[in-house]
Amino acid sequence: MLRLTGVSKRFGARSVLERVSLEVAEGEYVAILGDSGIGKSTLLNVIAGLEPVDAGSVLFDGQDLTRLSDDELTLLRRERCGFVFQAFHVLPHLTVEQNVALPLLLRGFSEKQIREKATGMIAAVGLGGREASPPRELSGGELQRVAIARALVGEPRLVLADEPTGNLDPDNARSVLELMRQQVKARGAAGILATHSEAAAAGCDRRYRLTAEGVFPV
Repeated sequence: MLRLTGVSKRFGARSVLERVSLEVAEGEYVAILGDSGIGKSTLLNVIAGLEPVDAGSVLFDGQDLTRLSDDELTLLRRERCGFVFQAFHVLPHLTVEQNVALPLLLRGFSEKQIREKATGMIAAVGLGGREASPPRELSGGELQRVAIARALVGEPRLVLADEPTGNLDPDNARSVLELMRQQVKARGAAGILATHSEAAAAGCDRRYRLTAEGVFPV
């Protein structure tokens, strides 16, 4: 589903990614390990087409993202990618259901489809009955569950998670990581978890370490 070949990325004189090659198949859940500042977030941005590369190719479902226009990349992200971030990025003025429904609204689903899909996804992440709750009433673990539901509600082909448990206590972190793994697998998506934590990466199918020289299996 996803293949990076010889990807390099620089910011000015600083090389952030150097000759990165990586393959992820449909249904795989892969961890990218690395210290803070090594380029994990940049790698996810490159995979999502948010950052242009200086060399190499990024193939997603047979399309070379380096050859797509900004509009084509925006459409691809909207329809085929889901994102989970450390800071949740749950919109404070929307309810749980409205936050989860937002990707479907942007894609033009009918009101009936949006309600059914959002409600089902909210139940799947263990928040059934909290649809009308505002984010201020939720714990950190619950907010991350909302973020996972929002990332998965549109049935994306690829889910990208950037340090999703960095703001959670250990118990909530374990629960959220297992939930994310289960939901990615259940929906047949490919998942990439970027993390500095060996414990967080332990539940993944394969693990890689990102270094200044590239990415290597561990």
